[in-house]
Amino acid sequence: MYPATRIERFNEDVQLKYQLFNSIFITLPFQAIDNTGALLPLFSEICDEGFKNGKSPEGIFNEFAEKYLTEYSDKERIDLMFRFIQYVERQVVLFDAIEDAAFSKLNNLEGSGSLRESREKAENHGQKQELREFLKDFSIRPVLTAHPTQFYPGSVLGIITSLTNAIKNNNLGEIKTLLAQLGKTPFIQKEKPTPYDEAISLLWYLENVFYNAAGDISSYLQDSVYDGELLPSPVISFGFWPGGDRDGNPFVTNEITLKVADRLRTSILKCYYNDVRDLKRKLTFNSVHEKIGELEQSLYRSVFYSKGELFITLDELKKGLAEIREIIINQHQSLYLDQIDCFINKVNLFGFHFASLDIRQNSKIHNAVFTNIIKHLEKANDSVNGYANFDEKTKLEALSRLKANISPEDFDDEDTRKTLESILAIKTIQQNNGEKGSNRYIISNNESALNVLELLTLFSLLGWQTPPVDIVPLFETVDDLEDAGHVMKLLYENERYAAHLKSRGNRQTIMLGFSDGTKDGGYLMANWGIYKAKENLTQMAREHGIKVVFFDGRGGPPARGGGKTHKFYASLGPGIENREIQVTIQGQTISSNFGTPDSCRFNLENLLSAGITNGVFNKSDKPFSDDQKALIEDMARISYKKYMDFKGHDKFLPYLEKMSTLNYYAKTNIGSRPSKRNTDSKLDFADLRAIPFVGSWSQLKQNVPGFFGLGAALGEYEKRGEWEKVQALYQDSLFFRTLLENSMMSLTKSFFPLTAYMKDDAEFGAFWEIIYNEFLETKRLLLKISGYKELMENYPDGKASIKLREQIVVPLLTIQQYALSAIRKMKNGQQDDALLEVYEKIVTRSLFGNINAARNSA
Repeated sequence: MYPATRIERFNEDVQLKYQLFNSIFITLPFQAIDNTGALLPLFSEICDEGFKNGKSPEGIFNEFAEKYLTEYSDKERIDLMFRFIQYVERQVVLFDAIEDAAFSKLNNLEGSGSLRESREKAENHGQKQELREFLKDFSIRPVLTAHPTQFYPGSVLGIITSLTNAIKNNNLGEIKTLLAQLGKTPFIQKEKPTPYDEAISLLWYLENVFYNAAGDISSYLQDSVYDGELLPSPVISFGFWPGGDRDGNPFVTNEITLKVADRLRTSILKCYYNDVRDLKRKLTFNSVHEKIGELEQSLYRSVFYSKGELFITLDELKKGLAEIREIIINQHQSLYLDQIDCFINKVNLFGFHFASLDIRQNSKIHNAVFTNIIKHLEKANDSVNGYANFDEKTKLEALSRLKANISPEDFDDEDTRKTLESILAIKTIQQNNGEKGSNRYIISNNESALNVLELLTLFSLLGWQTPPVDIVPLFETVDDLEDAGHVMKLLYENERYAAHLKSRGNRQTIMLGFSDGTKDGGYLMANWGIYKAKENLTQMAREHGIKVVFFDGRGGPPARGGGKTHKFYASLGPGIENREIQVTIQGQTISSNFGTPDSCRFNLENLLSAGITNGVFNKSDKPFSDDQKALIEDMARISYKKYMDFKGHDKFLPYLEKMSTLNYYAKTNIGSRPSKRNTDSKLDFADLRAIPFVGSWSQLKQNVPGFFGLGAALGEYEKRGEWEKVQALYQDSLFFRTLLENSMMSLTKSFFPLTAYMKDDAEFGAFWEIIYNEFLETKRLLLKISGYKELMENYPDGKASIKLREQIVVPLLTIQQYALSAIRKMKNGQQDDALLEVYEKIVTRSLFGNINAARNSA
């Protein structure tokens, strides 16, 4: 008997189980009126038929009301809409749990992209020693961020975990109980979370998932690659943004930063205590039991009895474990050695910091802060008199001569004081958690070498002359990406900055922003612009003897650098530095890709194996010929023009404001950070964050940032009669093929019948047609170049998952569009506005389920 295919396994372990458990769920009474579960399938059916027949959401809901709600008052109809939304939210949770439970059946955990595959390939090709050498200097660094795309509160995440385990074990009684609990558990937070609340939410994943997954991966490498020897260096580290990311978030204070760092330290010590306690029950031998008991007591006191005081240092913990390991080997036949080594690997990996807390602020804030500081210093320092009027070269020279001392208390301006306090906070964290506790300061929207040198100057003005801190410029817009090489050249050749880099081992981290790049220049130009920037920055660094590391600011969907991320890293080639893969893991992506032990290990191994593929197996492969580079460059130019014309359309911003959910993101209590960088009520595209921008297109089921301009570029080559060039590029280049496959995902998640009624709108009808025509053209050409009959044909289970998720949320989206239509009529004076607030609340509530269902929509 042949093993089942992935789609067969999906149908059996996901689709069938969802139908079974959903039938139980919708019969459970959660409300005083308990017919919601009976009416929802009927509404869903009318939605499906209605959209097939070209009906509008308003027409669909009215048809449903005429059939089934004739005796309902207006208030009862509105109440039913809210209950439908609540049911759909919980159906999404049920589907998440079922899919998570089936993860190991749907994915071969030791197949393609696994470390086992990399190890076996190295053995078969006689490259095992080369693999060992490579891993000495290579690592991955997932950085957990608190960007507001995760709508599940902690109580719901706990239910998902329990429900996943119950489904895995086929425990029907527990499943029914958990479904009942799910129905009664609130999904909505009444108040916005603080940055500290966000940190606590993400700490759950560090403690319960990443801690053990990273330890297991380290143990596997020790056993299978290093033949039992301890790892020469950790292959994984973690970064952390909640409590440190100040970019546009006025709620991140110095106190919160320090509080989060303390909690990170306490959390890792608690994990160590639990492991040591488990080891103590096993290491009951002479000469060992006493030593492990001492470690247990020291950790226990540090976690439970101290107010920030430590009763053991990191070096003492490492020394104690090394002594225990030696005794076990020499006196006790290496009994439980594998578990001791696993714990040692964790200690080497996590230290006393658990994850490094990054500090981030926007260059525009820094500019204002530095202006205030210069005004303060001009009174007593001639070298900076007239600084504001200097050109860049003169400013750089002035900074190299500037010597002074300042403190936060010298300034009344809040931003100036907070910025200086954040630098001093780094010093405090390093004293408490070790240098890795916080050793990076990221400058978002970095536009010049001056942005970096002025920040370095702030450190010295605060008395920190040689700070053990990496200054990380973040380049985001198309123009900034093109200029990044020039900026870094100025820095590498600046005497003062070169001395700073030398103190940091001549290692420079550079962050590149996929989200804002796509918002700024469109899908193809952003991805190609970042690829080119990496090549240029790699060459520049190598010429100056600098080891460059790239840190990618990626979101969940392809429009923000998500999708099949590991394939991009495997395809980069020798022209892009491959010392480390650093990437942000945001919002939903944390729970969807790393939320369970199986999915976490699978995706961490995918990133590791991508680096291994690029650095060991394909290290001499050039990803593009010169002609192919010229081809992609031309396509990027064509797509960029198409996108910029679209973005420059006079209806672009009004369409987002009036026809989408853009203005409702700020009303959801899902993140501490505002949805815009400024506080102006007027919408300014430059200040609009990428998450609400991409998310609003996702709610419309149009997904513009994930494809717009791509069809125009492909179509141009078809018109020129040069289609064979792009066809050959698709066949030859993993990078280009992955780029197009990820765009297919964006198209697959689009559903234009939902908004087809807009084509008849007097103001926006023509604009909607522009979007729809580019969607159709992109879809046609992607099918042509791939040879597929359907989008995502090569990922049948992924396509089936998307299809089922989209079916679940169709009623919710219909209600959302119905409410938006009613709001527009009220604001235009076509309908009484007595219920305006109620309908606005419906729209806000409807955001949650759709975002969660998509898993990587923002």
